[in-house]
Amino acid sequence: MKQIIARRLITDTGELAYPIVSVEDGKIVSVQEGPENGSTETLTAAFFEIHVHGARSFDFMVADQEGIAEAGRFLASHGVAHYFPTTVTAPLDLTLKALERLADAIERPRPHASGGPVATPVGIHLEGPFVSHAKRGVHPEACLQEPSIDLFDRFQAAARGHIRLITMAPELPHALELIEHATAQGVRISMGHSMATEAQTLAGIAAGARSSTHLFNAMRALDHREPGIVGTLLDRDDIYAEAICDGVHVHPAVIRLWLKMKGEERAILVTDGISATGVPDGTYTLGDLKVVVKDGVCLSGETLAGSVLTMDRAVANLQRFTGTSLETAVRLASRNPARLMGMTPLTQIAAGAPANFNRFDASGRRIGGIIDGRQVE
Repeated sequence: MKQIIARRLITDTGELAYPIVSVEDGKIVSVQEGPENGSTETLTAAFFEIHVHGARSFDFMVADQEGIAEAGRFLASHGVAHYFPTTVTAPLDLTLKALERLADAIERPRPHASGGPVATPVGIHLEGPFVSHAKRGVHPEACLQEPSIDLFDRFQAAARGHIRLITMAPELPHALELIEHATAQGVRISMGHSMATEAQTLAGIAAGARSSTHLFNAMRALDHREPGIVGTLLDRDDIYAEAICDGVHVHPAVIRLWLKMKGEERAILVTDGISATGVPDGTYTLGDLKVVVKDGVCLSGETLAGSVLTMDRAVANLQRFTGTSLETAVRLASRNPARLMGMTPLTQIAAGAPANFNRFDASGRRIGGIIDGRQVE
């Protein structure tokens, strides 16, 4: 059994001074307050990333098992312990094959021995093909589909039940029926890539939708006479809202507005990271698309196509853009996505939970992590 100490421990609900965390076999055995220990570090839960398309040149739509594992190692090195590999709209045969491979990765024992700790895929985020033509972003128009219970069931069969989150435009024909159907199976619906009005957004919420995908991006703009999807989601206290906090997708002033409106209980940090994350600028893939990355900005033509943001950078950016505390920032990257997904044990710091942590120095800079009790630098 080993012990981890710090100056303070930030949990999902509070803070503990001079913690002593006992760990054995990758699990937390006990958490208790100890005597003053001279440490200046802060210990927090590891991050839970629910919207990421790839990393280190590996795209989750086409990567093999070793590629998925390599992307997982990179995510772990930036503080992520659990994540949802995320699809993008593509031809049906490519999507079905991707879902099968991702299901294999979720069910596969983690390859720690071959290269260090790896972030664990724990579900699939299906982004598209049930999105708006008008707000499709880079999702290929020819591959978009009307919401269909039969097609969703086909996707879920290929994924062997591992689709846990779907991005969908609630205004599309048959969307409400699919939201009800998927929600009844425990799948969370996130509204996005949408031209929905206020009424259409409220109908999606009534059918079961519980969150929004990269709020502000690929959505009907806020208008003072028709709040649309953005205004409606900001106004609802019961709906979670993702944001990409890279300073490119959303202006820092709008990030401040998002945090004020959603608060630390409903705001969720995501990266929307693609295969270009963690590698030099160049040309990469996102599903069937070519994406050119220059100066850290990802473009397909003139349209933003994901990001090269990492979650530790998103946490740092949020503090810099808004002046919020480290405590709030890390909860937006860990506790809140876990609560949305009904997977709170993954980010709780308690006996029996995975020993997954991030370490921050006295200035609030992430300096390392621990995955399943193993050090990650």
